[in-house]
Amino acid sequence: MFSSFALSSRRALLSGVFAACLVAGMNTVLAEEAMQAVTDDRGVEVEVPAHPKRIASISFFADDVALALGIKPVASTYMVAGRPPEFLLGLTGEMTQIGQRAKPNLELLSEAKPDLIVAIRRYTVGNAPQLEKIAPYVAWNMELLDGSDREIEALAKLLGKPERGVELNKEFRAHLAEIAAKAPKDTHPRYAIMWGGEVPFAFHDENTSASIVNAIGGENIAGAMIPGGEFGIDLSLETMLEKDPEVLFIYDYGPDRPHENNPIWKELTAVKNNRVFYVGDQWVETNGPIAREIVLREAAHYLYPDVFPKVDVKAEAAKIIPAELQK
Repeated sequence: MFSSFALSSRRALLSGVFAACLVAGMNTVLAEEAMQAVTDDRGVEVEVPAHPKRIASISFFADDVALALGIKPVASTYMVAGRPPEFLLGLTGEMTQIGQRAKPNLELLSEAKPDLIVAIRRYTVGNAPQLEKIAPYVAWNMELLDGSDREIEALAKLLGKPERGVELNKEFRAHLAEIAAKAPKDTHPRYAIMWGGEVPFAFHDENTSASIVNAIGGENIAGAMIPGGEFGIDLSLETMLEKDPEVLFIYDYGPDRPHENNPIWKELTAVKNNRVFYVGDQWVETNGPIAREIVLREAAHYLYPDVFPKVDVKAEAAKIIPAELQK
């Protein structure tokens, strides 16, 4: 028979085990219900799950950041239907497609069951109430190079990898400085980054891609933004001829290139010297770590082809995206 002391000890032990299990269970519940807060570029504080698992990206920015962190989103918009971007190794094509980035399909987004929506602000702020009914919705501007650092760090923190976000920014800034130091100091090629069309739309210095090209010695014919103005400007071909860019970076949506039909087009120095480059989606969606690294490498080659090598976009992307996501 057990002594009273033994019985008392056994009860105490069982009580301790029960209490430990209870605490562990409560901790599990609390962990599952834990939230974190972030203030986005709307100035809105958003409550986000502590460990979001199903990310939906309206624009390629969240795809870019998440893939660099080793996380694959469940849903993404596209720039052109059926054309997943090379700079993300085509991986967005394996995600639920929720429409063009300027007009995301909210029904398809809801069916993807995200627990976090990361969106480009200017295309989604009008739909904020509907998006917030689907999942926590965070919107950033995704326009400026300085904003890129902040946006990457903020999203990396939300996704549970803050140190890697800081590291990605440091790596890019170091590489930008390295290329700027190697670039020829006695030449500043005039350039424009533009959407093609009857009247091309060119981007000002503050645009992320333009900021990168400027940092390595390019001279943007569109110049700086007017305070309070738009981030780009319509440049007629007559005006372009007057400013005479030596290099042109053109966002390309497809085979229709009406600017090429204008007789003035053939008079541009960039056209005469075969220095017109129809660039990929990374030049449009440049604020993520993969996109801006590839834009930096491509810009260096296009401005100074005798100094910097031609870029294999997929090979460079594969250096950043973890191998386990590339299978």
